[in-house]
Amino acid sequence: MECVAALRGLRWYIAEQLPTAKPFGGRRPNHCAALMANKTLYIGVAVIGLALASTAAWWLQNPPASAPESGAGTRGPGAPGTGAGRSGGTGGGPAGVEVAQVRSMTLQDDAQAVGSLRSHQSVTLRPEVSGRIAQIAFADGARVKRGQLLVQLDDVLQRAELSQAQAQLSMARANLKRNEELVAQAFVAQRVLDESRASLQVAEAQVALAQARLSRMRITAPFNGTVGLRTVNLGDYVKDGADLVNLEDTSQLTVDFRLPERYQTRIATGQPVRVELDALPGKNFNARVQAVDPLLDADGRSVAVRAVLPPAAGSELRPGMFARVTTVFSVNETALVVPEEAIVPQGGKQFVVRLVKEGEGDAAKLVSLRTEVQLGVRRGAQVQISQGLNEGDTVVVAGQQRLQKDGTPVRVVDMSRPGGGRPGAAGGAGPADQPAGAPAAKPQGSPAVARSAAGG
Repeated sequence: MECVAALRGLRWYIAEQLPTAKPFGGRRPNHCAALMANKTLYIGVAVIGLALASTAAWWLQNPPASAPESGAGTRGPGAPGTGAGRSGGTGGGPAGVEVAQVRSMTLQDDAQAVGSLRSHQSVTLRPEVSGRIAQIAFADGARVKRGQLLVQLDDVLQRAELSQAQAQLSMARANLKRNEELVAQAFVAQRVLDESRASLQVAEAQVALAQARLSRMRITAPFNGTVGLRTVNLGDYVKDGADLVNLEDTSQLTVDFRLPERYQTRIATGQPVRVELDALPGKNFNARVQAVDPLLDADGRSVAVRAVLPPAAGSELRPGMFARVTTVFSVNETALVVPEEAIVPQGGKQFVVRLVKEGEGDAAKLVSLRTEVQLGVRRGAQVQISQGLNEGDTVVVAGQQRLQKDGTPVRVVDMSRPGGGRPGAAGGAGPADQPAGAPAAKPQGSPAVARSAAGG
């Protein structure tokens, strides 16, 4: 108000007094002297106005402290709830902080990956020779047994070749028997007998070759399984290597997935694996690692892993399904965790600010103590503490910057109460700040089981 009155007085002086001011000494100077006097006066007035305006601006930006509330005059300068107390200890009062307790919960160290289901055995049947399809001996999607005929190619020519080879074999045997009798009677030389034996061996080989050619015209099932959908029809002419039908052994499925190379020393045969399928939401399937590829992928720097599902996993599983795989390395039933906000990194190390009770009786108070900790796995907003803390310890989760040194007195602020923990807030039942020496905050919730991102 004083600044506003000063500005109004200055404006009145300029408007009313300056135009009627008399020259200095009662004499009228010349025109140039009057102009110089007026210029000097205007500059002075402008400087005074700028000074007053700056003072007013500073006054508006830094208003004086309001009168203390009723009942607050009895508090000391460092009492909780005063300006000095809320200043983080700069005025000698305890610093207000938010805290949480170290609690125990079940944590599992795991890795998530994606993969695909595969059959125990899978093959696409293809003919070894060209020919025309004479018979299709299966129905689409049917179960077949090992050795069962699936496709028969036209084998008329191969059967004729086999008959010819068998006839030549009979002739070679007869010649050998006749020559053996003649050699015994010394009518022919031993060389003739040797040639007959060689001819017999050639005839036997011709019969075996004809039988092999004939057998290639029959395509049979190499193992028990289920055939897929055929891509050929009766009478089609197929070339060697053409796809006929796929055969899948789904009696036991496997899941193939890849893990980053940093896990290659931690993955081993027999480790448990949890499999989730997008096609079957809400269902989990347990599997075990069957094999680990000794060769790492040079492009993705990952290691291939194959896990086997139990035979009773259900007929609803099919090869090719998209799977989300969680590999469990270890499970800690009593892992100690704190909110990630409590971690204070400094100089390549990890610290937390722990609250400890100092003094006895009425002189008891809570003070800060910086403690180095070793971190474990992270699950959501919780961080495992493997070394440095005990269950039930109280740590600071907000306000660590106010605690620059150990032994700083603190007061616990409960931000969950109405009004953000400020005394006298609307709807509050009373001050939410706990004075020094008050019990620490209660644990936030009961222990729970931490689960991976893929498993929920």
